[in-house]
Amino acid sequence: RDQFRRKTVPSDSRWPIVITLCFSLAEMLGIVKMVGDTEVYKADFAEIRCQYNFSENASMVMVQWFVNDPRGKRIRIAYSDLITRSKDENTNYTKRIRVAGDSGEEILTIVNVELSDEREFFCQVDGLAAGIEEGRFHLKVFDPPEHPVIEAVHTGVSVTNDSPSKIATCETSKGFPQPNITWYRNHSLLHKNGQVHVITLVSKDSTGLFTVQSELQYKVTKEDKDSHFFCEVSYYVPGAVRTVESKRVNVSVHYPTTKVEMWRESPQGLVKEGDTVEIRCRGDGNPPSPITFSREQHPDEELEADNDLLVLKEVTRGDSGKYLCRSLDLDSVDYEDVVGNLQVTVHYLDPAVVVPKDSEVMLKGENLTATCNALSSLETKTVWSKNGVEIRKGNVLHLQDATFDTAGHYHCEVTVPSLPGLHTRGSVHIIVQGAPQLRDVKKEVSMSEKVGKWVNLTCEARGFPRPIVTWSISGSPDWREVVRKETEDSVQAVMTLKVSRDTVATCNATNKIGGETKIYTISSSNLSFTVPLVDNSGVIIVVIVLSILLLALLGSILYFLYKKGKLPCGRSGKQEITKEKTNKDDIVMEMKADKTENSVLLKGVNGDNKPPGDQVTIKPEGEHQHSKFCWILFYCHTCSYWPLY
Repeated sequence: RDQFRRKTVPSDSRWPIVITLCFSLAEMLGIVKMVGDTEVYKADFAEIRCQYNFSENASMVMVQWFVNDPRGKRIRIAYSDLITRSKDENTNYTKRIRVAGDSGEEILTIVNVELSDEREFFCQVDGLAAGIEEGRFHLKVFDPPEHPVIEAVHTGVSVTNDSPSKIATCETSKGFPQPNITWYRNHSLLHKNGQVHVITLVSKDSTGLFTVQSELQYKVTKEDKDSHFFCEVSYYVPGAVRTVESKRVNVSVHYPTTKVEMWRESPQGLVKEGDTVEIRCRGDGNPPSPITFSREQHPDEELEADNDLLVLKEVTRGDSGKYLCRSLDLDSVDYEDVVGNLQVTVHYLDPAVVVPKDSEVMLKGENLTATCNALSSLETKTVWSKNGVEIRKGNVLHLQDATFDTAGHYHCEVTVPSLPGLHTRGSVHIIVQGAPQLRDVKKEVSMSEKVGKWVNLTCEARGFPRPIVTWSISGSPDWREVVRKETEDSVQAVMTLKVSRDTVATCNATNKIGGETKIYTISSSNLSFTVPLVDNSGVIIVVIVLSILLLALLGSILYFLYKKGKLPCGRSGKQEITKEKTNKDDIVMEMKADKTENSVLLKGVNGDNKPPGDQVTIKPEGEHQHSKFCWILFYCHTCSYWPLY
């Protein structure tokens, strides 16, 4: 440079020399090119490249980095040559930049980017003899705003307002550059017009971040009661534009009542006497207007109600009729009453009337017709029953050829099929009058009982008036009545008797119309067992006979085996068999001595007595068990013939 300054050029030839020098320098130093991150987020880092070249090798290159302060003054922040690279002290970038590079390129790196870094950066390349060239780079910094906060008005908005009313406010803060807010109604963008006003306020804090507040004013209609409003914030980011939506809000829209609806909340279905009826009336206005209730018969008499609910307790048929409700809307322009109506019908079923009433006395063989009727506002169904069993459908009951079984309580139940909770009952007591009649068909009963046994005898009779039952005993003196049960038209008497001799027991049942008798004839028996003519007697007889037959069969088998010699009776072992000549007296003596000497005289094989000289005497001599077995054999054989006699 100094060489250029010291060199003198004649005035007439100065301009040609300067022009020639400029062209020479342009040929020596190429264009400086700046590249890098033009858009970055706050607190991120930015890298700026300064690229240059020379047509000839430069002996020395000086690269300096500059920025402009807020007043427009240029401040150097860093410099370098081919050997050293340095940062200027006491600048805003001293601690936040790094300088690096090689021949033909210098790199400036800014860390922890701040909003104030959105400015132009200059790169000046000085090639000394090669000349000076400068490039500039504009850095943009972005900081996304916070999520928008929307708040709807808490008071209602009336459709009768002449101008747009405040609907909601939306705010987004701490954004850079300045965000933008737009409004939507049910996903439809709201444009400013006579129905829509938008007021926007923008502020910036000490750090340079923007806060945007927007207020929506809108002229609502009745349809907006279900509308949702929200705001959308659009903001810039490196290389794009992004949006974020707020939550949806709904405002309370006030509009006058144009019609009212009236309905019965309970009970569901038909109404019967005794029910509690709840009638509700509601208008279509918001807020709900005051409601009054009355009856069509007396429209000026206001009924007591709880706001829009009318409660009628324990209704009767007199509560049937048309009910009215009126809505007086003070917000309405004309202050007109809006009236609704509801018809209420209370159904009823009167108590059942039974003819004949209460009770009726019939003679045996007579006929009777009973009726059961109940007045109702609906179609009814009647059923007759006795002892819990249905016997006839319909309101008429025919009783023909009456017997004692005809007597009793007859109940009729009247129901309303279309209204199950509505029913009534009635009854009639039928009494059949007649002479006593014994339950048992057999009037005379014969039986045989063992002496000393207690026997129960039963006598049961029906009749009206109720029979009087008495016992008459001839024979056994020891007896007493143990049971007596009485109903309206029957008596049951049970007596117990100890058999001591042949006895006749007579049961007499009488009333003022007639009487009837039952006779028990008991034959006494001294046998060790008797076959009583009572229940299960056949089973006992069969068991006894089978037992005797089995015993006889066993005896016959044993005797047969003995005759064949299969069963040795005193012939084996060490028994001694001798023939002794004895007379008849000896035989008698032998038989009588059986109990003490365990000896016996047996008949011949064919059943004939052997002559005294041929009879065999079996002496035990230590064979006592064989003698016992022979006695058992003799007993079984004898028993086998007993049933035949």
